[in-house]
Amino acid sequence: MTAEAASGRFVVLEHRWDGVHWDFMLEAGGRLRTWAVDAPIEPGIDLPARALPDHRLAYLTYEGPVSGGRGEVRRVDSGPYRVLEWSDARVRVEIHGTQLVGEATLCSNASGGSPAPAPWKFRLGKFI
Repeated sequence: MTAEAASGRFVVLEHRWDGVHWDFMLEAGGRLRTWAVDAPIEPGIDLPARALPDHRLAYLTYEGPVSGGRGEVRRVDSGPYRVLEWSDARVRVEIHGTQLVGEATLCSNASGGSPAPAPWKFRLGKFI
């Protein structure tokens, strides 16, 4: 994805299933690129995150039970975003939600040769 032409919508969902995590989702290519943030989103703090499979665009506005008995989601914030940087190992976007406004950065902690999905870190900072 190129930063010059990329923008879309984002959403943060509180997902209660086997505990609680927050799904950070970015609209890209007709799907939602998704990461599970494993701690409450707090500005200026590196938070553990996991890349998840892409989700349907319906989650931009959906709240309620998730199919297959996978808990419930509640929208925490949403709005437009603009890509500042997007690669396989780093995603940096400017978000403009009603509560979350600023730069959100996701960085992969990939280590060579590991068969498990690489952990990521999420950080909300550089407030607008």
